[in-house]
Amino acid sequence: MTKNKLYSVLLIACLAGIGYLFYQINSVKKEEFYVCLFKNVTGFPCPSCGTTRAIMLLLNGEFVKSMQLNPFGIVVELLMGAIPLWILADIILKKDTFYYWYKKIETVIRKPIFATILILIVVLNWIWNIYKHL
Repeated sequence: MTKNKLYSVLLIACLAGIGYLFYQINSVKKEEFYVCLFKNVTGFPCPSCGTTRAIMLLLNGEFVKSMQLNPFGIVVELLMGAIPLWILADIILKKDTFYYWYKKIETVIRKPIFATILILIVVLNWIWNIYKHL
């Protein structure tokens, strides 16, 4: 993937995520609405179910509750905050540090042992979500 395409996709994804988060925070109706296609079709939570609620808990300073709901919330919040700022810094300074580190991390993740560990983490989180009846 080219640098420009990667930066565009990630900026759009982060901005969409931030927009959805603000929509959820400011929503007048606090009813259970599931965007998750997997949960809507199967009735079972996916590994990332509860991430938005976990981020909202983090923003309210409820770290332990956020971790209990979905530990991926912390990772997603950090990425949604850091990625746009890093990419914008690269654009302003006409550098490609984010792209460089993305390529390095991608190389590491492609190694079978690391990929296996990441898949195991996702599966364990999925089991945790199903256990909690999320």
